[in-house]
Amino acid sequence: MNLPNKLTASRFVLTLGFLVALFSGVRWYETVALVLFIAAGITDFLDGEIARRRKLITNFGILMDPLADKIMVCSAFIAFVGTGWLEAWMAVLVVARELAITGLRLLAASKNVVLAAERYGKHKTISQIAAIIAILVLHAYKDWGRAGEVIFGFELINERAWVWWFVQFSVWSAVVLTFLSGWMYLWKNRALYLHDM
Repeated sequence: MNLPNKLTASRFVLTLGFLVALFSGVRWYETVALVLFIAAGITDFLDGEIARRRKLITNFGILMDPLADKIMVCSAFIAFVGTGWLEAWMAVLVVARELAITGLRLLAASKNVVLAAERYGKHKTISQIAAIIAILVLHAYKDWGRAGEVIFGFELINERAWVWWFVQFSVWSAVVLTFLSGWMYLWKNRALYLHDM
């Protein structure tokens, strides 16, 4: 197994560790979950970058890289519903979008058509990862002592830390981009499924 594939496989392990940490309730569990998720996000960037530069693209990577991304992101959004940090409908939208696009790609594959990833889909993934990290920071920074309070805790409006406002912006941006990218992808490739209706 080459290095990019090892990084892809490690993302499954890091996602599992993130979930265990998030629901463990041990001291600083939010911070541990944050570190593990950031590590998983870094592997998401590195595996593709290394594979392209060293020409190590494999069928395993083509299949498992996007699957690891979807599991990582969907697991986090679902987990945040369980912790009460996110509205359920937002997680449903994210998961539904990922399932719909995966289904479309399977349908395309059955017709020997390859659907390439779109640029706005990549922007969507970045926005989702940013939103997840922002949510984790919001719940972890108070454990970081004076440094966390100084950096993230100063008040701006309605006695809310500025990071709270950043989280709202990040989450809504991710939700909107998730919906729009999914709708655009389904619309652009509508001939694949409308033909069979």
